[in-house]
Amino acid sequence: ANHNKPPLQFPKIRQSVSQGSRALVTLAFSITEADQRFESLRDELLELYSQHLAVETVPFPGIDELLGWLDNESLPWGIVTNKPRAYAQPLLDALKLSTRCSTLVCPDDVSQTKPHAEPMLLACQQASVKPEHTVYLGDHRRDIEAGRNAAMKTIAVNYGYIEAHDPTTNWQADYYVNHASEIQALLLENFSIQ
Repeated sequence: ANHNKPPLQFPKIRQSVSQGSRALVTLAFSITEADQRFESLRDELLELYSQHLAVETVPFPGIDELLGWLDNESLPWGIVTNKPRAYAQPLLDALKLSTRCSTLVCPDDVSQTKPHAEPMLLACQQASVKPEHTVYLGDHRRDIEAGRNAAMKTIAVNYGYIEAHDPTTNWQADYYVNHASEIQALLLENFSIQ
């Protein structure tokens, strides 16, 4: 709107958002990173994003119940994201999840990001769990690859920000769910929960 462009359709944004701010600028303005306007548009997007981190942000349906169960069972959970800490931490704070989360690993914390195993292994270290006793959920191919690279079991979530050209069935995850409400039963059925 600031640049007199028509709004993008939500499904188009949803399919690109996992690729980050660079993909969103490319989508919104039909330009490449070589365009001289690119970095200033990206800076503008990130500033707007930081001002509106939790305006309409809520966990996916079923996530609150899942996290409540994990907390009640004293099972540590955490987040490994390619989102910089400057955006991830305030979002967790706004959603009142920071004190419940055993670990938050962002690109700022590691030399290699997902799909590399390094952030996954750091998360395990911070949460005091072994990778082979960890299950990683993700809505992008790189999440599943990162989990596999760290010797974790993986769950591909079909309810996330899935790119149309890369369905979860192509990712070779150990398990697949269509709704977060399916995760607790899957964990109880397939893993030794202690």
